[in-house]
Amino acid sequence: MAGDARGADLRRRSSADTGPAEALTSFDQERFVDEPPKDTRTLPVDAERNQFQRDRARVLHSAAFRRLAAKTQVHTAGTDDFLRTRLTHSLEVAQIGREMGARLGCDPDIVDTAGLAHDLGHPPFGHNGEDALDEIAQACGGFEGNAQTLRVLTRLEAKVLRADGRSAGLNLTRASLDACAKYPWFRTPGRRKFGVYADDAPVFAWLREGAPADERCCLEAQVMDWADDVAYSVHDVEDGIHGGYIRLGSLRDDNVERALLCADVAEAYSTESATDLAAVLDELLSDPVFAPLYVYDGSHRALVALKQVTSVLTGRFVAAAVRATRAAAGPGRLQRYAADLIVPRRTRAECALLKGLALRYVMRRPGGEQRYERQRRILVELVGALVERGDSALDAVFAPMWRAAPDDAARLRVVIDQVASLTDPAAVAWHGRLAGDAPR
Repeated sequence: MAGDARGADLRRRSSADTGPAEALTSFDQERFVDEPPKDTRTLPVDAERNQFQRDRARVLHSAAFRRLAAKTQVHTAGTDDFLRTRLTHSLEVAQIGREMGARLGCDPDIVDTAGLAHDLGHPPFGHNGEDALDEIAQACGGFEGNAQTLRVLTRLEAKVLRADGRSAGLNLTRASLDACAKYPWFRTPGRRKFGVYADDAPVFAWLREGAPADERCCLEAQVMDWADDVAYSVHDVEDGIHGGYIRLGSLRDDNVERALLCADVAEAYSTESATDLAAVLDELLSDPVFAPLYVYDGSHRALVALKQVTSVLTGRFVAAAVRATRAAAGPGRLQRYAADLIVPRRTRAECALLKGLALRYVMRRPGGEQRYERQRRILVELVGALVERGDSALDAVFAPMWRAAPDDAARLRVVIDQVASLTDPAAVAWHGRLAGDAPR
């Protein structure tokens, strides 16, 4: 195992005193399982891709990445050709993160890989499905999309095998895996988010070698996380306006509704008070860039205006973070643990308010709860049916894992892995085939 080697690179990394100009090292490029050099039979050595370019390609060509095309972002996947899915969202996060990271001196392929991979572990039906699986999976440690992403990358995807025949997943480099770790800790009381299950502890310990002991994310992970927030907030509002769910003109003229929105945001997304958020919201809605969207009719002219707002907001949010980080960390190449991403307080508040628009007017729109309840029922009944039927009902990838599982909790985890891998339509189809007669 590559992680067993120790040397100067590890000692330098473990001190966490990397200077801004230091290049990535062989330690950062190590893989959990050693791989022989790739023989392309055509390219000279100096024309080969570097290790981080290989990482990006492995994610891009993975089955889990393809399945994101039919997984819900905010709107149910497949309901409208205009709306985003987990796949298009991930592509947008990767693009935003790559450019932002490059401006800070991060390796662009590491940030790109993290952006492409960050949602690989999300189950059918978006965050609603995530909550449902977490409740079902309590006996085996719960469910969390980010912890599942690590599991996909290091165990479930088919690319590299360990010496004992078990899967090592995509076997990404240490630096790329660390960049995917938004929540580098195990589940603890009082924290809903976490990034690793107990039985994935060995690879997690390996990828976090040399990281600070305070659960700090590397800079590339922080860039990916902010790119995710930017894409999520801006693009979900774009989809909501186009779908007719968000009406900025009505919101601008309704003091009561604005106050209710700010209360939602203070509860769900921001540490700012509702009063402070109200002042930010008033200024945001008064920005001339929004004026063409006060009345939106879906015409070509309106779509151009909508895209202009999307572009302007994305640019502002990215530039604010780059500018503040550079002001604190100075010039030069910033990589790994050389600096922390700094996002100004005002910028975070604006981003949170945009998230609140999607929350209040899209995710919580009338009729949504009945749909969410049906989705939860599908997953609960499907997991129950698979637990009862066992390996005979599982895909060929998961059936051997079921047979090798030592106890009921481990078998439940295999079933959760199977269900989490399904697309939205596949989950509905599997439920109809295996649990269609289950009690309602």
